[in-house]
Amino acid sequence: MKRLILLGGLLVTSGLTMTLTAGQQPAAPMVVEVDKVKDNLYVMKGGGGNSAVFIGSDGVTVVDTKNPGWGAPLLEKIKSVTNKPVIRIINTHTHGDHVSGNVEFPATVDVVTTETTKTLMAQMNPVMGLPAPPPGPSIFQRNDGRNLPKHTFKDKMTIGSGADQIDLYFFGRAHTGGDAFVLFKSLRVLHAGDAFHTRDLPIMDGNNGGSGVEFSATLVKAGTTLNGQFDTVINGHNNTTTTPADMKTQSEFIADFVTFVQNAKKGGKTVDDVVTTWTTPAKYANYAKPAEARVRSDAQLIWNETK
Repeated sequence: MKRLILLGGLLVTSGLTMTLTAGQQPAAPMVVEVDKVKDNLYVMKGGGGNSAVFIGSDGVTVVDTKNPGWGAPLLEKIKSVTNKPVIRIINTHTHGDHVSGNVEFPATVDVVTTETTKTLMAQMNPVMGLPAPPPGPSIFQRNDGRNLPKHTFKDKMTIGSGADQIDLYFFGRAHTGGDAFVLFKSLRVLHAGDAFHTRDLPIMDGNNGGSGVEFSATLVKAGTTLNGQFDTVINGHNNTTTTPADMKTQSEFIADFVTFVQNAKKGGKTVDDVVTTWTTPAKYANYAKPAEARVRSDAQLIWNETK
């Protein structure tokens, strides 16, 4: 009898083990998808922010390098479109889904950012409105500062010339305090990073110098300054490229939200009132409905900035 009980227990235990094993989900494959934008310029999607891959005469420039662990898959995908080495990374801003892959690139690459983004990447502060990461050293601290920025600019920087020319701009605070706009001049393509991440209410990251009140004006300045110089926009997360007109619409959408929040404050209402009453205006019919947490976080920042 004891033998039967013991055997039954083993079978039950074995069954539980089999059930648990069967219930475990295999890790999702790390797939980087590639779209050709123009000539020698590609956008590589998946694993974080959209990466631009520009094949110049002297090597490859990569704009943004995705989440932790995605640098290597990105490098492999780059090899599928060129055998030239990566010589340069441009990070549009400090967030981990755009810079973490840096540490997986060769230490010989140049890394270029705005002055502010260099400071922020050394800190890797939590993103306002998103869950805080576990405490501990940042990805760059864990990798001895590998591929932190080596060159910076304040307002504008030009790299290369002719067909290889890349113009970098800082137009003011928006998503963060150091958002760079990257213009591939000869191809008439602009990478806007998360200053225009997609058709939605953006993250306004006050923890990293971002501004809700100034956001729209920064996009307007970018569009005005670069008017006639680009036809296509690579966004931070949008699945397809967009246009200067789309970027203008995004600036108007953000301005409308800021006005809504400021009017609520002037009218003696609360941030909770904003969250419960804000709806995306009908004229932005192709925009995603923002999550409640995003509305609350952005409204609170605008509230705090509005005196």
